Amino acid sequence: MGKIRITKQFSFETGHALYGYDGKCRNVHGHSYKLSVTVIGTPISDTSNVKLGMVIDFGDLKKIVKEEIVDRFDHATVFNKNTPHIELAKELMNRNHQVILADYQPTSENMVIDFAAKIKARLPENIRLYALKLQETETSYAEWFAADNL
Repeated sequence: MGKIRITKQFSFETGHALYGYDGKCRNVHGHSYKLSVTVIGTPISDTSNVKLGMVIDFGDLKKIVKEEIVDRFDHATVFNKNTPHIELAKELMNRNHQVILADYQPTSENMVIDFAAKIKARLPENIRLYALKLQETETSYAEWFAADNL
């Protein structure tokens, strides 16, 4: 049996600010992100397996992505941990807001790299992450492909 790619889509709301940026995005603002996760594998051929014919159960993929990405980033504000916004971040945390202090500038490009590492670490060994698409706005997105990152 051949390799098959399957994709599951997710959405979440996240705020961020780009430290040192020379445009409007240096200010705290938010996006309605859409994340498409594509994995590749061979459908299960064992007739005794309840997941016969599946590459991975969509529910299992959903669990991984929700735990690693959606539940952490949804309605959170992401700052570069080296930002001068650190005082604002601390104030938000003191008021029980969900804040993520990232090791990177929270652009779509860097977020999709981070997401790829988190998802890959949780996939079963017979399933590979094929691609991610992180859509920040209706017309702007970043993509990550395994083939580009060997």
